[in-house]
Amino acid sequence: MCIVAFLWQAHPLYPLILLNNRDEYHNRATKAASWWEDSETEILGGRDELGGGTWLGCCRDGRIAFLTNVLEPHTSPRARTRGELPLLFLKSRKSPREFAEELKTEGEYYNGFNLVVGDIETKSMVYMSNRGPKAEAGKFYIQEVKPGLHVLCNAQLDSPWHKSERLRVRFQQELAKYGEKPVSLSHIAGAIMKDSVKSPPALLPHICSPDWELSLSPIFVHCQTALGVYGTRSITALSVTWSGEVSFYEMYLDVGSTNAWKDHLFTFYIQH
Repeated sequence: MCIVAFLWQAHPLYPLILLNNRDEYHNRATKAASWWEDSETEILGGRDELGGGTWLGCCRDGRIAFLTNVLEPHTSPRARTRGELPLLFLKSRKSPREFAEELKTEGEYYNGFNLVVGDIETKSMVYMSNRGPKAEAGKFYIQEVKPGLHVLCNAQLDSPWHKSERLRVRFQQELAKYGEKPVSLSHIAGAIMKDSVKSPPALLPHICSPDWELSLSPIFVHCQTALGVYGTRSITALSVTWSGEVSFYEMYLDVGSTNAWKDHLFTFYIQH
């Protein structure tokens, strides 16, 4: 289902610092983050090999897009894959607002999603969802993202779910330790994004079954289902400096014979 915390245009060293957990079935084929060699646009991100899309990606020109699903009691098996949405933006030449306005007419073809698209160079970022502020089906919603700390889980941006508020507080605490010094992405990711504390039952959103919601309620998810193990498959920490240096750090579960966690780091400068 995924969760993202990001600080936008509100830090002395970084116009963007982002933390992301991607949750999915462990048996769903997935590639760790890399540069996509089969794309005309230089895209860095992980890949869902079943749907062909991604949950988080960025480009050398300073464009970024990330996605979470909306928690719903029912979904349509005939809907388009939501993972294509970040790619549509990254491959386009549209501004974040232009892209959001164009997607309005396509939103009905997807199950519930939250999508954030941004352009570091133009300091523009937009949040959109095909579920309105009250999670109403078919109500496409667009919002400019204001400077500050935001958390996106499986409801509207900055919805006060227990896991979201817990991540917000822990992110603020970790950033405060660094002050105006450079942050360690690997340290922050390890310190915050492996938090497995569950929500008190009374604070669950009461959208689906209580057992399922409780399983999804930690920042770091791991649970057994009838379809196999479901949970956090990757942890990403991304930063962009005001000089345009991008650092993309990923911890990922290498599903296979070892089933071990590995990590890697990509760095590049935004090309004007």
